[in-house]
Amino acid sequence: MPDTLLEVHQLKKVYETASGPVEAIGDISFDMRQGELVCIVGPSGCGKTTLLKCIAGLLKPTAGTIRLADRPVTGPPESMALVFQEYGRSLYPWLTVRGNVELPLRHQKMDAAQRSRLVDDALEAVGLEHAGRSYPWQLSGGMQQRVAIARAVAYHPEVLIMDEPFAAVDAQTRADLEDLVRALHIERGMSILFVTHDIDESVYLGERVIVLSTSPTWVQDDIAIDLAPERDQITTRALPRFTELRTHVYEQIQRAKRGEAVRPQA
Repeated sequence: MPDTLLEVHQLKKVYETASGPVEAIGDISFDMRQGELVCIVGPSGCGKTTLLKCIAGLLKPTAGTIRLADRPVTGPPESMALVFQEYGRSLYPWLTVRGNVELPLRHQKMDAAQRSRLVDDALEAVGLEHAGRSYPWQLSGGMQQRVAIARAVAYHPEVLIMDEPFAAVDAQTRADLEDLVRALHIERGMSILFVTHDIDESVYLGERVIVLSTSPTWVQDDIAIDLAPERDQITTRALPRFTELRTHVYEQIQRAKRGEAVRPQA
């Protein structure tokens, strides 16, 4: 695939415990194209976090390979940004919003004026251009998560990894943040790997939804989401096709929970 950005090939992770080895990831393989928005869902405890830690270079897999832009991932890639559910822990309360967004740019070879332009652009992209001088603790939870997203936008990563980033906010804020992610993907062409436990969210956001099995984990289904790129919370979710897709994803997860899915042969 000529425009492949991320390649996960026969990934396996076994944890050594006092009671013996535990196979968390059995065999996961998938590709992600440049500029794609891919959602990952699966039953609770299926290894989504372990998978992300391996992709982010934070955890060494037992077997298999991960490549980002045709480069092997053996540690945290500089061209990758991560946004987590616990946004409060990722922000520094003693730094202003601007200071938090600018922080990773201080390690880049650029002057102060260029950093300032990138921060301005990122804050505007997430609707926080008015909040640069505020501190994270002065903001709502949803606005704090926007700061975390702005920091990733300013960094211009090759891929943005989002690990259940909206699980801790209310429904209305979640809808607004989902639309923000869609806008960043459409308007800026950002490549986003989005992990969620919310089936409807995965279908609303994604161009593809990858369904994981129960642990030891493998890719149970890889579903193309053939909805129009321009989506909104009311019209899109009311479409018969949206209902069909979310029903299919739900049924796949229920099959996984019941152990009915058949693991593909290597």
